[in-house]
Amino acid sequence: MTSTARETLKKYFGFDDFRPMQEEIIETFLKGSNVLALMPTGGGKSLCYQVPALATDGLCLVISPLIALMNDQVQNLRRQNITAFSIHTGMQRREVISILEMAAHSNCKFLYVSPERLETALFKEFLPALGIRFIAVDEAHCISQWGYDFRPPYLRIANLREALPGVPVIALTASATPVVQQDICDKLLVEGEPPFRIFRQSFNRPNLSYSVFKITSRIHKIVNVLRSVQGSAIVYCKTRKRSKEISEMLSAQGLEADFYHAGLPTEERAKKQERWVKNQVRVIVCTNAFGMGIDKPDVRAVIHADLPDCLENYYQEAGRAGRDGKKAFAVLLYDDAAIDELKSLPEIRYPDVTTIRNVYRNVVHYLQLPQGEAPGHSYDFNLKDYIKKFSQDIQTTLYGLKALEQDGWLSFNEQVFSPSTLRFHIYKEDLYEYEKKFADYEPLIKTLLRTYEGIYDYPVYISETFIARRLNFDVAVIKEQLHKLHADGVIIYQPQKDEPQVMLTRTRIKTDLLTINREEHEKRKNIFTERIQKMIDYATDVSECRSKTIGHYFGDTALNDCGVCDNCLQRKKPSLSNEHFTAITADLKAALTKPLTTEAVFSLLKEHRREHIWTVINHWVDEGSIFIEPDGKIFYKQG
Repeated sequence: MTSTARETLKKYFGFDDFRPMQEEIIETFLKGSNVLALMPTGGGKSLCYQVPALATDGLCLVISPLIALMNDQVQNLRRQNITAFSIHTGMQRREVISILEMAAHSNCKFLYVSPERLETALFKEFLPALGIRFIAVDEAHCISQWGYDFRPPYLRIANLREALPGVPVIALTASATPVVQQDICDKLLVEGEPPFRIFRQSFNRPNLSYSVFKITSRIHKIVNVLRSVQGSAIVYCKTRKRSKEISEMLSAQGLEADFYHAGLPTEERAKKQERWVKNQVRVIVCTNAFGMGIDKPDVRAVIHADLPDCLENYYQEAGRAGRDGKKAFAVLLYDDAAIDELKSLPEIRYPDVTTIRNVYRNVVHYLQLPQGEAPGHSYDFNLKDYIKKFSQDIQTTLYGLKALEQDGWLSFNEQVFSPSTLRFHIYKEDLYEYEKKFADYEPLIKTLLRTYEGIYDYPVYISETFIARRLNFDVAVIKEQLHKLHADGVIIYQPQKDEPQVMLTRTRIKTDLLTINREEHEKRKNIFTERIQKMIDYATDVSECRSKTIGHYFGDTALNDCGVCDNCLQRKKPSLSNEHFTAITADLKAALTKPLTTEAVFSLLKEHRREHIWTVINHWVDEGSIFIEPDGKIFYKQG
């Protein structure tokens, strides 16, 4: 590893050493090789392209479908005085032009771009001037139509690579099966290049205990787990309504809980997330809209109140527990109704052509798009208003849109939570004259200039609420003044977006002429059915090691039994006699007069086998006599 990379790591990120495999990945990428890196959630994927980019000249183009995550990355880099910008769905044309000009003519190191933007005429026009040194493809599984989250705009990356010969690419994902891994490499490889170097971190998480419970009372089991395992926790639910219901039931049981879902206003979501991250609320009950980009290492338990539809999602969400390396639990709950519901999903997720055409007709009418409307422009899409006007249920709408997206007719981004951005767009001497003419706006202008560094150079993220507090104005007044300054050409102001976005990726045609590739549609449906069956097999299997099942699914066949999941512990029970169980229990009581780490317990009870100690610990955790503290230490409730 070059000293430059180590110096870069220390200078910008404060770390003395790389995590396992990061060093080899970075070294390979710096030498110009194409890389596919499979690293678990929280495994440090972003450093694998950030360090090479900061250690060399030129710009790193980062392609990501997650707007909230892009914005977080840009803000984090800017806090370290690293120039970074993002371009994504929903931005106005002049804002995009402004960012591209700055990226091309400044010391910009990172440009985050949503895949929909790659083949626009505007992006192609600026591409030669950007000086791209590296390409990073985040959430790379999206490029494979055999993956669990296929997004056709990702296929445009292949054309981008053709336009940038010799520029190496690093593809990053936390979860991809062997078939998807190969498909990623095939889709991204340019003819004549050597094959991708594939790096895959082990899927072994020795500190994470996986358990599955078939339940009769969901809330009773959740409460039982949360009372046994102290510390920060996440409870995942499949619906917004259920997240609120479970949160209220937990609060009624004396547990500090709050709920989170995509339907809440942006500022409310941010407050809920911040309170949980700061441990002001212990449990966050949420849909899968929660968690991306949140770096909270001390989560002691992740509970799935409902069955996810695939192991990819389950592994990523469960993996948010125990990132600090201390003991943590991933608990999955299910009942027979949940199994039946999963089995019925393929027919719902992959609607027939008539249904898909009907969704297309309704959407283009809702957006008032005439036949012949050109692709490439984003439109706000208010789901509630649409459903009310067209009397079409939300499932039919969402899965119809997904089918249209997968066949390349449009792009649908359901989670566009983009904060407000602002940049001054007037010469400083003209601004002085404007302030004299419109004195009422001077306090706002001065506050913006004093509060946000670089606001004259590039769009910065702003908070209207924060500005209103500083000026002791009403938020509505601040927004009204910002819109006025924007209309007068003083600033370029882009208010925050909460609305989903729809963008045509083909010219709008007469609905009756719309066709779907039925063969590919059916194949995706069959693969989805297989993924569901793997999820059901995982939940209902009572013999195979949970970690091995997950690892094998993703191609990691080198795993041994973890020894700490429910199935491993169950298999060990017969070898542990009642007499031995009683002896270990007595020794644990004697040792746990104060909270201890598991390693300290093993040291004190070294005459016993570790797996036997684990069996006894987990038994008493289930019984509510042994507790896991927020820092991962365990203690015995005497009496």
